Amino acid sequence: MNGLFNHLWQSTLFAGAVALAALALRRNSPRIRYWLWLAASVKFLIPFSMFVWTGSRIELPPDSPSLHATTVQAISNYLAPIGMLSPAAPTRTAFPWSFAIGGIWVLGVLFLSVRWFRHWRTIRAVAKEGTKLPLPFPLPALSCRSEIEPGVFGIFHPVLLVPERLVDHLSPGQLDAVLAHESRHIACRDNLTAALHMAVETLFWFHPLVWWIGARLMEERESDCDEAVLRQGNEPMDYAQGIVNVCRTYVESPLWCAAGISGSDLKKRIRGIMMWRASLPLTVRAKVLMTVATVGILSIPITIGILRAQSLPPEPAYTYAVASIHRSNPDARGNQWEAGPQGGLRTINTTALVLLEWAYQIPDYRLQGLPAWARSEHYDVTFTPAEPEIAESHFANAAEMARRNRNWQRLQGVMRDRFHLVLREETHQLPVYALVQDRNGAKLARADTQNSNFIRDRRGHLVATAQLMDRLPPFLEGELGRPVVDQTGLKGLFSFTLEWDPNLQSAGANPSDDGADSAAKPSLVTALREQLGLRLESKKAPVQVYVVEKIERPTEN
Repeated sequence: MNGLFNHLWQSTLFAGAVALAALALRRNSPRIRYWLWLAASVKFLIPFSMFVWTGSRIELPPDSPSLHATTVQAISNYLAPIGMLSPAAPTRTAFPWSFAIGGIWVLGVLFLSVRWFRHWRTIRAVAKEGTKLPLPFPLPALSCRSEIEPGVFGIFHPVLLVPERLVDHLSPGQLDAVLAHESRHIACRDNLTAALHMAVETLFWFHPLVWWIGARLMEERESDCDEAVLRQGNEPMDYAQGIVNVCRTYVESPLWCAAGISGSDLKKRIRGIMMWRASLPLTVRAKVLMTVATVGILSIPITIGILRAQSLPPEPAYTYAVASIHRSNPDARGNQWEAGPQGGLRTINTTALVLLEWAYQIPDYRLQGLPAWARSEHYDVTFTPAEPEIAESHFANAAEMARRNRNWQRLQGVMRDRFHLVLREETHQLPVYALVQDRNGAKLARADTQNSNFIRDRRGHLVATAQLMDRLPPFLEGELGRPVVDQTGLKGLFSFTLEWDPNLQSAGANPSDDGADSAAKPSLVTALREQLGLRLESKKAPVQVYVVEKIERPTEN
């Protein structure tokens, strides 16, 4: 619900800004104010989060400056779309308030939809029975046996509906003024924009501001038509009497998107017509200010999206229903990972550092800014997925790997909600190992099957069947404690076996050091060269790191 509330207050604030702009432009054309109020209406259909999403698709160079992730998160949370913000430790309630509120909203939408449809069907029946009139009008004019005021009906193929004996109630001058009024509605496509606002009223019927905006739209569009009629040279007296005669004889159109001549405050309109003063044109300064304000309103959420995409890790696609966290038994030794309720995850005696490493699948040396307690304090963490997961019997099975990946994302949600974790992604120039082919070329056998695409490793033993080369660098990275980038240029699937003595290779060792060949097995570096025809070169390269800007001890539950 946070996203919905954010959208509503943003739209309300935007409407307030439009009200100030309309007040500042009160001596200018009513049509300008009409378009401003229409923008306030359409804003209810377009959340700022759409612009944030657009900005998040824009990539900046790695060395571009960015805000702190905590700042970006605080700002972007207010622009988050519905469902983007994960709940913190959901609680069970006795009454389903969300379901009840949703049901009331649906009933309101259905009521308004049925009411608009009935009004539309009534006017459509009137139009079907009409007969064509030879009037000098840009649209087909139909004479109708109805007491509804003259007006334009239809959005894409509109027609002018004229009550029978209208000429008996209006003088020629009054009739010309009424037809000029309707011509203005046609030229500005008022039926289309009115239908758009009707959709906003139907969806957001519960918001009083939406109905107030509708009244402003009606007032400004009728004022604009009145001004257009008078600018054409029609006499104010004839026009005012024509409006009064129509309102005295006929009823107002029940459908707001069937533009007629009545509407708004009739007494105020008649006074405005009789005391008419032409509106002032927009000054250059006003045009510049409006342009700058429009660009600013659109660019702010887009900029937030850009900063969020560059500063914060992607939102996890999967969330949890319930999470439990307790401090571990001080006498516990080692840590355990096992399946939790509904296929979730249970960890025993794990530190925040270990949780981070598994949640984001990153090694310790890619994490920066972690406090000391996150490395020393141990917790037991259990979370339950919102939907049950089925654990597979084989760890390397593709379905099981997919389930584990979903649980890693759920663990990201637990870290964010319960540990209040805020990360920032950055790219740093760090020492790396480049995996390249040896001088005599690689000694890898191309796989002739794609059925056994798994990788299995033990201490000093690795067997890979039908694997892409991009699976080998992460494994080497974990063994060597330094980023490894694939620069072999090898494409396709390969099968290989690698055996080495793990005691001869320590983290950060010189890749040229081939270890003590007196051992039964060579070092990892030597094994790569001799058994696979690959070697490691020390370089510096851009490496993605995670900066921990905020992490707190979780509250137990």
